[in-house]
Amino acid sequence: MAKPLISVFTKPWTDPLPALAEKLAGLGFEGVELAVRPGYQVLPENVGTELPKAVKTLAEHGLKIPSIAGEIDEATIAACGEAGIGIIRICAPIDLDQGYRASVEGYRRKFDALLPALERAGVAIGVQNHYGTMVGSAVGLMHLLDGYDPRRVCGVLDMGHCAVDGEPVKIAVDIVRPHMNGLVNFKSAYHRRANGPELDADYVVHWTTHDHGGYNWRELVSELHRAGVEGTFCMPVEYSEQAGRKGQRMGDDVIPFLQKDIAHLKALIAEFYGEED
Repeated sequence: MAKPLISVFTKPWTDPLPALAEKLAGLGFEGVELAVRPGYQVLPENVGTELPKAVKTLAEHGLKIPSIAGEIDEATIAACGEAGIGIIRICAPIDLDQGYRASVEGYRRKFDALLPALERAGVAIGVQNHYGTMVGSAVGLMHLLDGYDPRRVCGVLDMGHCAVDGEPVKIAVDIVRPHMNGLVNFKSAYHRRANGPELDADYVVHWTTHDHGGYNWRELVSELHRAGVEGTFCMPVEYSEQAGRKGQRMGDDVIPFLQKDIAHLKALIAEFYGEED
């Protein structure tokens, strides 16, 4: 079984791409999930011209782009196909004004309309579960993705969010495995009380390193290996500010935490996947 490639989501950094590529390669990554968003190196409106340049720049530093986080429109799908990028990762917010079921039906109509473009480009939409008012669990992904070929519409399992929702690793992997297309997220979180005991309890989700989260990374890698999952293990680089502060760490402030987590993930991959056959 092939060893998974380790990629990193570029959300924390808006550095020029050559400098960012050098930084991420130096941290030991083999690939990136490029943020194609306003304010980043490749914008939604210039994805057709700038994405190929980004692929070339990153390749010069030994980095692949297995996935991007961006829009699911025909222009982005075509650009990914031409650049050899397999997955466009999205999340699925729920519009509570219309309700959960109606929101899911709306996503499925959108996916259906894009299937011809996805087929032409050889690209997949990858839906990641996310806590809060979104499709947040493995069960939610199963419901949303039922009947789709994972080569075109797939699930991106994120156990950090599953753990916040209370799903165990073994159950989550078993549920999402038929919908996977090789992309899995690795990050960690737990519920932290945000106020004192004299008040009605208020809890927030705190993003942290592997050793403090709500699930065990070793168990996840073990289950993925047992299930025959190959492809890309992506690190979304989410670390909360210190307790009492709002927001997430951005830029190079994440590096000490990221170094700890990538070292742990590499050790787990070596333990369970070994060397490529």
